[in-house]
Amino acid sequence: MKKGLISVLILSFSIPLLLFAQGRTQKPKPLPISRETQTCLECHKQYTPGIVEDWQRSLHSKTIPSSALKKAEKLRRISAQKVPPSLAGVVIGCFECHGLNPEKHKDNFEHEGFKINVIVTPKDCATCHPIEEKEYSRSKKAHALGNLLKNPVYHTLVETIISKKTIDKSQVIQRDVSELTRQETCFGCHGTEIKVSGMESIETDIGTIEVPKLTNWPNQGVGRINPDGSLGACSSCHTRHQFSIEVARKPYTCSQCHLEPDVPAWNVYKESKHGNIFDSNHMKWNFNAVPWTIGKDFQTPTCATCHNSLIVNSEGKTIAERTHDFGSRLWVRLFGLIYSHPQPIHGDTSTLKNRDGFPLPTTFTGEIAKEGLIDEKEQKKRRSVMSNICIQCHSTSWANSHFVKLENTIREVDQMTLASTLLLLEAWKSNLAEGLPHGKNPFDETIEQRWIKQWLFYANSIKYASAMTGAPDYATFKNGWWNLTENLQQMKDWIEFKKRGGSHP
Repeated sequence: MKKGLISVLILSFSIPLLLFAQGRTQKPKPLPISRETQTCLECHKQYTPGIVEDWQRSLHSKTIPSSALKKAEKLRRISAQKVPPSLAGVVIGCFECHGLNPEKHKDNFEHEGFKINVIVTPKDCATCHPIEEKEYSRSKKAHALGNLLKNPVYHTLVETIISKKTIDKSQVIQRDVSELTRQETCFGCHGTEIKVSGMESIETDIGTIEVPKLTNWPNQGVGRINPDGSLGACSSCHTRHQFSIEVARKPYTCSQCHLEPDVPAWNVYKESKHGNIFDSNHMKWNFNAVPWTIGKDFQTPTCATCHNSLIVNSEGKTIAERTHDFGSRLWVRLFGLIYSHPQPIHGDTSTLKNRDGFPLPTTFTGEIAKEGLIDEKEQKKRRSVMSNICIQCHSTSWANSHFVKLENTIREVDQMTLASTLLLLEAWKSNLAEGLPHGKNPFDETIEQRWIKQWLFYANSIKYASAMTGAPDYATFKNGWWNLTENLQQMKDWIEFKKRGGSHP
């Protein structure tokens, strides 16, 4: 009797344990991989294993579009309503990205029996992410290269900064730097134009292969011009080949370009209360959740929180819609030549014209262009969106007071920029320097370069410190009010010295 009871007890415990063990050891069914991608992986896991390992960690390798399309709208990371049949039932692998739209790619070439594009562009990503691509294509980021090259004022400033300088008979002579060097300057962030100039032979571990010869490559600038004519690089933020939303949401990605002295967003953020909380707690946050729940998934904003992520509250109510036009929630443009001004309607700012006919959003004395900038109604709407993010963690009075302080700071800092501009205009009028009235470069003389520092470095530092809350050192001593005041006095002293007949101090 006892033996039978013991046997029953053993059996009753062993069956669940056996089933549990089988469940724990049973591997999930592998997702289908296309024949083309499988061929790529077999070779590249030997010769570029880092790429393969990175892709295997990606969401692309763990889902198929037909399944993604079935998710609820807020949970989706794919904005297409349908995808080509060839993509719908397989994971998004090598060929699914590098084999798209070959007829539009000048960088397409024959490789191991397949037609492959060297560069995956936003137009390719638009196959599954059309809304994101459309939003990005109208942003200032997408037009970052064109805004430098097509605007003669910005272009002159850039060329003055990055040109080689030599001395000949006590005269400073400017000469162009090489294309390779240019890629490491402004164009490292803004982008370059990647062109195909035929084919070239390169030596690899598997022998000599023929590939397209690309100029201005590599470059991941946000406004690069691709061989298919598209603008930008999704991999600027969603770094390849994992294309991680976690990487894109962390401020380290933005810090690649948004640095002092000209765009000190990252430096200001690190010193702010928000940055302090991020540094202390971000390892506990969920950067992969879609949508991103404020308070639950994260406790303080990162760049992505304010500028582009889909944010919801604990009840699932949308606080801010997802956008890949990173200026679309902003009502004021802090970084402008020369003063702050309403955000441009379109990312191509080279089309702006001020009253004096220059391609700038303001005149030299601060008058705002009448066309091409958002109106007061749109400014109010955008500020409301940003304020709504703030009040999820702060009281309404706190948020309102913050924006009042910001607008006051912008106004007073722009007055300091105006003071420096009036000094520059005096120098030109008195023929102490040669600039726009003389048909000459307005950026290459001592007083002109001090003027550039006033609005490009010092004014920006203060305005960013005010906008991003709680970085008073950047508003005061780190390229802040101290520097504005000192620089203005030095400009005044320079003019007085020159008027007395002195040479450059």
